[in-house]
Amino acid sequence: MAEPAKSSAVVVVVGGGVAGAFVAKSLQSHAQVVLIEPKDYLEIPYGELRSKVEPLFAERTLIKHTDYLTDVRIINTRATGITEKEVLTEDGGSVTYDYLVIATGHVDSATRIRDERLEEFKQDNQKIESSRSILVIGGGPVGVELAAEIATDYPGKKVTLVHKGSRLLEFVGPKASKKALDWLVSKKVDVLLNETVEVTSLEASSGTYTISSGEKITADCHFVCVGKRIGSGWLSHSFLKESLDDKGRLQVDKNLRVRGSQIVFAAGDITDVPEIKQGYLAQVHAMVISKNIKLLINGSAESKLATYTANSSAPALVSLGRKGGVAQLPCFTVSGWLPAFIKSRDLFIGKVRKEIGLKA
Repeated sequence: MAEPAKSSAVVVVVGGGVAGAFVAKSLQSHAQVVLIEPKDYLEIPYGELRSKVEPLFAERTLIKHTDYLTDVRIINTRATGITEKEVLTEDGGSVTYDYLVIATGHVDSATRIRDERLEEFKQDNQKIESSRSILVIGGGPVGVELAAEIATDYPGKKVTLVHKGSRLLEFVGPKASKKALDWLVSKKVDVLLNETVEVTSLEASSGTYTISSGEKITADCHFVCVGKRIGSGWLSHSFLKESLDDKGRLQVDKNLRVRGSQIVFAAGDITDVPEIKQGYLAQVHAMVISKNIKLLINGSAESKLATYTANSSAPALVSLGRKGGVAQLPCFTVSGWLPAFIKSRDLFIGKVRKEIGLKA
């Protein structure tokens, strides 16, 4: 049977992270898809921290958009605003849309060129290798996983983790937090809770850092692993400004359409969906949105649209090096070999690569 003709409808996807990438991939054979994304690559975020201790790992986690989006117009620039008909870009251009998908996640300061990003990982690795002591600032999933990667691959280095909260990994329950803390302590990571540190250029050059209690910490280098701002600032003066909640997230309905619009959708971390923000859930958002846009293009009734229900009990997995991890499951929390088997060995990189049509 012949493939149905490709629609002339234009779908603009803003943001080339996991959610945006999967929407564009899913729709490229059904509509005229335009991806607006400043970087020329997709970075699978789960591999970022492993890449700092093993730079070659990034060869698999950084994927040129052109490698998997074979029939998509890719515009490597940043979106700066939208109207009810167009997306405006920082180079002074504009792109008209029939359907719009906003997937800009969090503010991202990474370089726009894949080769330069690979070089950044090499430089981070050199910084780690040349240091005897390392300060990690932030005890969320990024800080915990980075400290764990360093402690696993470089057990002879002194690692200090400073976190402003009363426990690590505050997005999960206390049991998972305690298991992560116990693991880090067992690897001789010095964990300082209820403390903050403001890094000045003078401190960084001297290797002496002052935490909020007044105590001084010595470290040859540091990594800042605190949360990033939601990437919605470019919408604050647009017609969607009333759809932003007080945290800057886009409010969406059960079909993942932005409230107040019939043709604008949102996916991933930028949404107000009340669930732990995780990559695999962003993929589910992308699949729901792709299905709904296909239905709308084909003239289906509103009642036929797919719905998304927040997964408030979704499993949460935190990698602790290559052979450890913590998993918070609906009925229990576990650490050790099981979460390591599920996530830590390959960090789902092979799975994601296969899902976008590439070799694992």
